[in-house]
Amino acid sequence: METILFLAVVIFAIVVFAFTNGFHDAANAIATVVGTRVLTPRQAVILGAVTNLIGAFSGIAVATTIGSGLVDAHFVTTGTIFSAMVAGIGWNLLTWHFGLPSSSSHALIGGLLGSALASARNNWSVIIWSVKEVNPTTGHAKLQGLLPKVLLPMVTSPFLGFLGGILFMTCLFAVIARMRPRTVEAVFGKLQLASASYMGWAHGFSDGQKTMGVMALACFAATKNGDLDRLPAWLHFLLTPRFEIHRWVIWLCALTMALGTYVGGWRIIQTLGRNMVRLRPVDGFAAETTGATLLLAAGKMGMPVSTTHIITTAIMGAGCARRWSALNWRLVERIVWAWVLTLPATGIVAYLLMATFSTVFPK
Repeated sequence: METILFLAVVIFAIVVFAFTNGFHDAANAIATVVGTRVLTPRQAVILGAVTNLIGAFSGIAVATTIGSGLVDAHFVTTGTIFSAMVAGIGWNLLTWHFGLPSSSSHALIGGLLGSALASARNNWSVIIWSVKEVNPTTGHAKLQGLLPKVLLPMVTSPFLGFLGGILFMTCLFAVIARMRPRTVEAVFGKLQLASASYMGWAHGFSDGQKTMGVMALACFAATKNGDLDRLPAWLHFLLTPRFEIHRWVIWLCALTMALGTYVGGWRIIQTLGRNMVRLRPVDGFAAETTGATLLLAAGKMGMPVSTTHIITTAIMGAGCARRWSALNWRLVERIVWAWVLTLPATGIVAYLLMATFSTVFPK
């Protein structure tokens, strides 16, 4: 039963990460609606928590990519997952302390890659770099793996968010050019309720699935041990010996992340909603609509893109559509450095944890 006890510890660590994900990334869903003062902070976190919860039940494509499309599951143990979670939790708390909107998604992925490499004793083939999968029914081929699903989107999504924010805001300028400022504030104050809900849903749809994939991978890793055959029937049902996103996994991860969003990470909300650029309701509407649409498209393709990267750059783009000097460029530089360091930092920490404690972790 040692494996089961350790699995319980690992699942708890994943739950803690899911909570810090919601806590850390609450700004992604509600920073703009708070920054524009359309909603009070407490109203915003309630809206964000509810829409996050709904979004987390809307698909499993991203969860499947995280759980089975990035590393070879045969090398993954519950210790691998535990090391990845500890690294990710540590990074989330560190960047929250400094009020930096870094990517929880990339913290999770970096931790998983680093710990998997240690589990495989430095065998780099444990990382699925790029493979072509052909649908036997339709004959359509698609690329899977770290390069097409994570690294390329990691580079392109911030540019798409920034460009999309500028273009959409420019189009809105043409719409509001002859409107009175008071009318613009009133109209887009109401429209931002819809765009904030859309963004909250998209955040749940994207980020909620990532912890689901890791939890499913942890359960699959535990089934490789023979002592699971002695489990009660009901528990054995929860841990079937194949990779599968169980309903209980979806509920647990969705509820935990929604709770984290409700608590809210106010330092990061302050950074995105007020310190980086001064937002009006029309700017918030443009940023949220752009960010949510990109997240929806990426999620449908099973790409675990960074919600933080997309909404942050969409806010930057909406601000720059007015004038480039609207942005706090010194703060932007700090944010970008946090983005660059996330994958290698969490990967190294998780690798060292797994390498150090591999003799303690169950096989």
